[in-house]
Amino acid sequence: MKGLRLFLGKILACLIFSVLASTTHAQESYKKLNIVTTVAPITNIVKNISGDHAHVTGIVPDGTDSHTFEPIPTDAKILASADLIIVNGLDLELPTVALAKKVKNPNTSILQLGNRALKKEDWRYDFSFPREQGHPNPHLWPNIALAMRYAEIIQDSLVELDPSRKAYYIANTSAYRAKLRKLDDAIFDCVNSIPVKNRKLVTYHDSFAYFAPRYGMQVIAAIQPSDFSEPGPREMIRIIQQIKNEQIPAIFGSEVFPSKVMEQIAREAGATFIDQLSDDELPAPPHDSFIGMMVRNMTVMTKALGGNPECVATVDTSNIFP
Repeated sequence: MKGLRLFLGKILACLIFSVLASTTHAQESYKKLNIVTTVAPITNIVKNISGDHAHVTGIVPDGTDSHTFEPIPTDAKILASADLIIVNGLDLELPTVALAKKVKNPNTSILQLGNRALKKEDWRYDFSFPREQGHPNPHLWPNIALAMRYAEIIQDSLVELDPSRKAYYIANTSAYRAKLRKLDDAIFDCVNSIPVKNRKLVTYHDSFAYFAPRYGMQVIAAIQPSDFSEPGPREMIRIIQQIKNEQIPAIFGSEVFPSKVMEQIAREAGATFIDQLSDDELPAPPHDSFIGMMVRNMTVMTKALGGNPECVATVDTSNIFP
């Protein structure tokens, strides 16, 4: 009898161990990924693709100049705990990437979307990002074809990191890309509604360098110098004259880049000044998405340049996953 009890005890112990091991394995298999991102549009795209299977933390606060953002000590802890770090790249987040390389887990990858989405020969240099300084214009995402490429790269990286959920990530990406295609079509409609002579952009920060050639617009000038200061008097005079010569009806600023000279330039050039374009600050709910940001941009831009802002009225700005 004693031997039987000992035998049964061993069987019970094995069963308990098996159940505990199975539970631990199940918990590990359903553990959410910890993904750290930077600017809000990228954070939003990642959330829509990773869905319920990731905690996504964007460390660049909304309304912050991403070019001059410096991570704080608490960001080091966030980066150190990441399973995957996703940045725009093209030198946009140099201090953050430098910190991430120091503190991240050796097995954690830093995914630089812009560097993967665009060949080096297609990088753009301009007034705000001169070639001689070596830093290309990093604002790829307003070009929706490139935003769709971002989504593909994010999908592939998630599948590589978490292959058991491959079908889930692919399904989310397919649904999200369908929403982006509708936005892309609507932007073409917006630009087509603008008189040809008005399809010209003067912005404070040069955020539309990749947007303009895709949709048939031309960036005439960016007012902010490459050191992110204000333009000097000589440069202001040149820009004012250029706006007059081109007969541009409106120039665009952003609340993220407050400028004391934009209104003065617009007034002296006889143009309307509008400070509502955004390249990385999402709108308030319920339109708090990358798609919502671009819809707002196109509504503002199209109306100011003489087009029909109803072109984006039917675009769905909701998130697949908030």
